[in-house]
Amino acid sequence: MPRLEASLSQLRAWDRSLCVRFNHGARIAGLRTFFRGVSRLGDGVLWYALMLAMLADGMQGAQTVLRMAATGVACTLSYKWLKSKTLRPRPYEVVSAVRAGAAPLDAFSFPSGHTLHAVAFTIVAVAGYPWLAWLLVPFCLLVAASRLVLGLHYPSDVLAGAGLGALIAQTALCIR
Repeated sequence: MPRLEASLSQLRAWDRSLCVRFNHGARIAGLRTFFRGVSRLGDGVLWYALMLAMLADGMQGAQTVLRMAATGVACTLSYKWLKSKTLRPRPYEVVSAVRAGAAPLDAFSFPSGHTLHAVAFTIVAVAGYPWLAWLLVPFCLLVAASRLVLGLHYPSDVLAGAGLGALIAQTALCIR
């Protein structure tokens, strides 16, 4: 048991340390503005615009949009439930070296809903339209990075969001 506690303590220290390092980027005005923009697009703006564009592609577009919509609902329910159970404070609230670079959409940190949705939507969209990977994969990575740079999440929040988003997307793709 002491060994497990020591390992968990090391993981928490690593999480905080990386959080602080990423957040230093928010002190550069141009970088902070850039990641605020990415974060805003990740709020749903890009995904809704993409779904509207896909509807113009007939049946394949409609099927992909339905999968993305169902995935979005599953993602939202999952992350809201997890946040209500874990109640993890945001890094800027507990780590004095971390500054909030943007206002959060909700009170808690774990998991990153932006990352969860970005990963899930990217996987589902690229499954239907592989040529979108060149655009969506980098955007997805930028959304994940924005959560760290803006001091809104720990790396473990982002990794958990990515893993859960991938799981939900893969499940949605298996349903016919």
